[in-house]
Amino acid sequence: MYFFLSNLSLLDILYSSTTQPLILYNCVTGNRHISFRKCIFQLYLFVSLGGAECILLAVMAYDRFVAICNPLHYPVVMSSRLCAILAVTSWLSGFLNSVLHTVMTSNLKFCRSEQSINHFYCDIPPLIQVACNPTKTRKVLLYVISIFLGFTPFLYIVISYIHIICTIMKIKSSEGRWKAFSTCSSHLIVVTIFYGTANLNYVGPTGYSVEFEHLSSLLYSIMTPLINPIIYCLRNKEVKGALKKYFRHSYFKI
Repeated sequence: MYFFLSNLSLLDILYSSTTQPLILYNCVTGNRHISFRKCIFQLYLFVSLGGAECILLAVMAYDRFVAICNPLHYPVVMSSRLCAILAVTSWLSGFLNSVLHTVMTSNLKFCRSEQSINHFYCDIPPLIQVACNPTKTRKVLLYVISIFLGFTPFLYIVISYIHIICTIMKIKSSEGRWKAFSTCSSHLIVVTIFYGTANLNYVGPTGYSVEFEHLSSLLYSIMTPLINPIIYCLRNKEVKGALKKYFRHSYFKI
């Protein structure tokens, strides 16, 4: 679990670093221009890391499934070799998937040399919206790949948690049920936030307002990497104990 959490932490750091520094620079300087090459490079990194996180969250669900549904076989099934293969597959899947998206998006034609993008970073949907040449094929490709890379891992996570919940309900003691469920609660919260907003943005129905699209993009590109450490740290008894001690000390001091 902690091996995959370290991969998730590294992914979140890189994921948020592709957009947030430029957003802060734009806010401070007021300069909202970006060259086409930088935009495409940002798009490639953003889609790569986002796709890798989709697969990694599914891998983490499999890890929890084996740990709860087959605990005696866990050390054999989740060997160090398999964990390394699953982690590498997650990273490679994201970067290979992004190559196709980036090549297709970079071939779009724009009517003017300077084009306004109604978004706070370079992403596929806003670039398609301002393109001049027909983008029907590009939209179909985006939906197909997004369903394969985004919805399929999410469906697998749902099926895994159905088996996990069925196994937990068979545990007789309430303390045992709570202990088993607590090992999955953090992952379940992260999956709900990340997949819920990302799927709405890429494969959800059209017709949403621009403000709603911006909000959903903000949630999965900035808020999710921000709250992931908080969610997972609150599972740790030592962290919770330190927080209680800090707030108790602050209360008496006041």
